[in-house]
Amino acid sequence: MNHVIEFKKVGKTYPGEKKPALRNVSFAVTKGEFVCLVGSSGCGKTTILKLIAGLEEPSKGKIMKPENISMAFQAGALFPWLTVYDNVALGLREKGVPEREVAGAVGRELRAMNMQTFAKKYPADLSGGQRQRVGIARALAVDPEVLLLDEPFSALDPKTTAELHDDIIAIWRRTKKTIVMVSHLIEEAVSLADRVILVRDGSIDEIYKIELPYPRRESENFHRDVMTIRREFFK
Repeated sequence: MNHVIEFKKVGKTYPGEKKPALRNVSFAVTKGEFVCLVGSSGCGKTTILKLIAGLEEPSKGKIMKPENISMAFQAGALFPWLTVYDNVALGLREKGVPEREVAGAVGRELRAMNMQTFAKKYPADLSGGQRQRVGIARALAVDPEVLLLDEPFSALDPKTTAELHDDIIAIWRRTKKTIVMVSHLIEEAVSLADRVILVRDGSIDEIYKIELPYPRRESENFHRDVMTIRREFFK
């Protein structure tokens, strides 16, 4: 298998904590796959995402992952003093990319997120959904091998969330990026992902393969898959 991410018996204990955040976590993500980590608050799913991003280091075990990884955070996490254009351009400029290439990449990703007309606006002028679109555009502008999404839709209204779900699926199909997302919503995970990984008490509890056609919420088998995971989630 062409694994782009692999965890081998990974553990993580934060300084000052007796209880480990992660215990003996092993799983792999195949190139081009869309994986969603779900679980209750404090279960360890965000710690797994931070380990992939390189924001944390494991206390035990080994992690195989590529260098070029980008992350979109909750609520966009934009710099308020920068315009939309400059927020999206930030990572490219930090890498020393020539300005002509920066302009091409920023324009491409803003168009993909339907935000091209907002390039000169500031984050304060945007809605929550628009800020999240810019955050995703910024993450994609550096052309990462892996895109990480940290509960990107948790603060949005249902209509905006549904629109962004469609956008993410379209981007995934177009770019064939490997995507790893954290969510606390089983319905969202089943709507989007190839596989749903249920995290419980710092360990991998179950892994579910989702084989439904898109759009999935209209599929007659959508609720079957949701309920299968929900029964295990609430054990």
